[in-house]
Amino acid sequence: MSTGRKITLSENTLFGMGNPLLDISAVVDKDFLDKFGLKPNDQILAEDKHKALFDEIVKRNKVEYHAGGSTQNSVKIAQWMIQKPHKVATFFGCIGADNFGEILKKKAEECHVDAHYYEQNEEPTGTCAACITGDNRSLVANLAAANCYKKEKHLDLDSNWELVKKAKVYYIAGFFLTVSPESILKVAKHASDNNKIFCMNLSAPFISQFFKEPLMKVMPYVDILFGNETEAATFAKELGFETDDIAEIAKKTQNLPKDNTKRQRVVVFTQGKDDTVATVEHKRSVGDAESRH
Repeated sequence: MSTGRKITLSENTLFGMGNPLLDISAVVDKDFLDKFGLKPNDQILAEDKHKALFDEIVKRNKVEYHAGGSTQNSVKIAQWMIQKPHKVATFFGCIGADNFGEILKKKAEECHVDAHYYEQNEEPTGTCAACITGDNRSLVANLAAANCYKKEKHLDLDSNWELVKKAKVYYIAGFFLTVSPESILKVAKHASDNNKIFCMNLSAPFISQFFKEPLMKVMPYVDILFGNETEAATFAKELGFETDDIAEIAKKTQNLPKDNTKRQRVVVFTQGKDDTVATVEHKRSVGDAESRH
């Protein structure tokens, strides 16, 4: 995809902000999913009934730990693809002043991501259980500290806002709408006012269902929108598009009101192993999933 001009990769070119979580990943069985009322392929926020899940998944299964969270994972992969220079990717989010927080800082540093966490003592570092069955994975996120991000105590600080201003591309997952929509809006407006690229992900069906108002406040500033087929269908339903055709949903989403008219919105909807649908300059392209690996 052409962005109209070549972006020079230097430190802090890519900015991400979201929910930093320690991923706890394990293969489970259907009984485990049923016990905690989980769907095989889903992303949900932990409720009281899920609290025992985090202890049990560790006791019952051999687990892997990863520094995670949707946006942090994305900027980590971007940095891995770029390789050098290091610290092209910047990441903001909130963690606890605890051992898991120290692990996250270490992991980010190992991945050469320039992570600047807001640390607080009220909540522990967030976790996410990835319950894997076959080709499916059900994510249960306990945001904890990630839910405590404060715009005025972190994003608004001059030293941190300078890092935001250095960036040319911004990526924030829809999950962060549950935490600090005012932070997203500040970054999105900066990108739009300065003709920079602001990207967002629909993240999960519940975002469109229960956080539609903050999502639609940000949408006029979104240059590139990502999502999968389930998220796209839910988004379309919530906006009354009256179609379940993914390509048509992408076109209608592209044509939603936009603040910066210098950049036409690009919409990218993945469909697992099936074709990815992307809109480009009032056209829709369907790429074969196999050819993009």
